Amino acid sequence: MASGSNIINTKEMVDEKILLAILMTTSIGAVAGYLGTLMLSKRMSLVGGPLGHLTLPGITIALLYGFDVSIGAFIMLTLAIILIWLFEKRTKLPLETLTAIVFTSSVAVAFLYLPDEEVEQALIGDISQLTLITTTLSVLLSIAVFFLVKKIYKKMVFITFSEDIAKSEKINIDKYNLIYLIAVALVIGLGIRIVGSLLTAAIVAIPAATSRNLSINLKQYAYGGAIAGGLAGLLGIVIFQHFSISAGPAVIISSTGLFLFSTVFKRT
Repeated sequence: MASGSNIINTKEMVDEKILLAILMTTSIGAVAGYLGTLMLSKRMSLVGGPLGHLTLPGITIALLYGFDVSIGAFIMLTLAIILIWLFEKRTKLPLETLTAIVFTSSVAVAFLYLPDEEVEQALIGDISQLTLITTTLSVLLSIAVFFLVKKIYKKMVFITFSEDIAKSEKINIDKYNLIYLIAVALVIGLGIRIVGSLLTAAIVAIPAATSRNLSINLKQYAYGGAIAGGLAGLLGIVIFQHFSISAGPAVIISSTGLFLFSTVFKRT
């Protein structure tokens, strides 16, 4: 009798973990895809890669001292962005050059202290230790970022189209760019938990590309990115559960599959 009870309890725990994983990956995937459509419009979709690498020291500290990797990632990403901005003011070197210097240095420092057994989690994510609290916070933060991006979306598209026209319309470009960068940092910090630092560019770039193939107007494009990102998160967990592969790569494989599917029905 006790053995049967233990089996039932184990099954309930597994079911709860899978439910939490679905909630987290779909919510983060959706907001990443939504933001990704804006990043793709600004030709910044691949920025997620270097930004993901910048989080490695923060992830390393979080793993060593036992706190949430998303918090470590976001703190490190914020410090790195400030550092790049200060270097740019001081040296006048291109931002791409400074980003490359800071992110490669970050990777080097991280691997000096990152325990070997934690490398996989840092690089491709880990959802095995999800709790109700971390999932709830991630979902709520994803919703908040979604509405933040929605609020600035049209203005950012306007700024991307022509900064001169935006200035003539008295749009505060610096303000909107700052909000946009904060949103990017938050999404990268959230995405780290699912796909790690190695695959962050994919969670914003691929759903946006999928949506662009299928959409005919800006509204369809924006919400299509959210749907593609959320669906990739859901399918990724299904693959993770049935084939026992890491959730991060499973989400990216699902997203890539959706993109390939979209190319068949691409609107011309």
